[in-house]
Amino acid sequence: MRYEETKPPVLTLTTGPVDAYSQVLRALARPVLYDYDPAFLAVYENVVEKLRSALRTRHMPVILHGEPVLALEAGAASLIGRKDVVLNLVSGVYGAGFGFWAKRYCAELLEIRVPYDEVIDPARVAELMKARPDITIVSVCHHDTPSGTINPINEIGGMVAERGAYLLVDAVSSFGGMDVDPDSCQADLFVTGPNKCLGCPPGLSLVGVSPRAWEKMKENPDAPRDSILSILDWEHAWRRDRPFPFTPSVAEINGLDAALDLYLAEGPEHVWERHALTARACRAGVLAMGLRLWPADERTASPTATAVRIPGGIEEAALRAAARACYGVVFSSGRGETLGKLVRIGHMGPTAQPVYAIVAVAALGGAMNTLGKSVDVGAGVTAALEVINTAALPAARK
Repeated sequence: MRYEETKPPVLTLTTGPVDAYSQVLRALARPVLYDYDPAFLAVYENVVEKLRSALRTRHMPVILHGEPVLALEAGAASLIGRKDVVLNLVSGVYGAGFGFWAKRYCAELLEIRVPYDEVIDPARVAELMKARPDITIVSVCHHDTPSGTINPINEIGGMVAERGAYLLVDAVSSFGGMDVDPDSCQADLFVTGPNKCLGCPPGLSLVGVSPRAWEKMKENPDAPRDSILSILDWEHAWRRDRPFPFTPSVAEINGLDAALDLYLAEGPEHVWERHALTARACRAGVLAMGLRLWPADERTASPTATAVRIPGGIEEAALRAAARACYGVVFSSGRGETLGKLVRIGHMGPTAQPVYAIVAVAALGGAMNTLGKSVDVGAGVTAALEVINTAALPAARK
């Protein structure tokens, strides 16, 4: 392997893991306390309370100690019982993946599938739930990252709640970067993580749990207990007077503590806006270079990731390699069915700053030109700057 392939990149503009905030990295270097030291117990309780505030939920959330795939599988194992009929909504790779877990535990798995450049139509959900009133659980991926699309979970959640079913939401790559929370979408299990828009390294799962979800999990004899997959074991672990089921990730909690402080101090609305502005500028630059977005409708494009279709004659892996080698910029590939068909630019956490849209457009366009696909990089940069300047102009005039 050549040195150029092993040296660290200059900028990681991926959809995860993302670059971490410097304050988070410093927090990871705090002393690793004994988990039953009163000082750490107080820190842990305080972090969960901060998380409740960040999630804008009335109920105490749960932290599981593993990256968010742990919570997604645990959610399937805990909430879904052997008599449940599950409706899984599939608009991308991760939505489809949840179906594999759901099928292990339920009586019947139903799915609504759309092409991976489209999103779920709430009307189709309402129609199927009317035809199948025995549906008890609905699962949906809010931002299916390998497609860069956003599903309308507030509308879907309202329909699910109206029919008395339970809603499980994968918000791993959307929470913290846009206006989404467990209570607004009426989720019973709301799974996210700090390793995307909150700018932490991977290592924790953050789970919003409704009171009725706690009841259902407790009534489910097959829900994991005394297990790494158990959500139930962690119900009261946030309290300083209750034991942990097993050793928590002390350093990761320190990092999350710093990330939540940053998020709440900046103000969620301001955080969401800089994510959205970065994405708008990036999309404008991509389109100005004559390239195409992956989402069939730009209105469904995510503010936390820009997915770009690979034009004919370009090999996706070679494109990412050229961007890394020439400019030190790393992008994400597609996954599963979108692998080789698109490249993804992440706008999450520290890199959700408009200037990084300029970097992304320049590196993407430059790599295209390097591989023989002629694009007008100047036009792309100009278009991205126009979006940024238009947003900044009112503040600059004050």
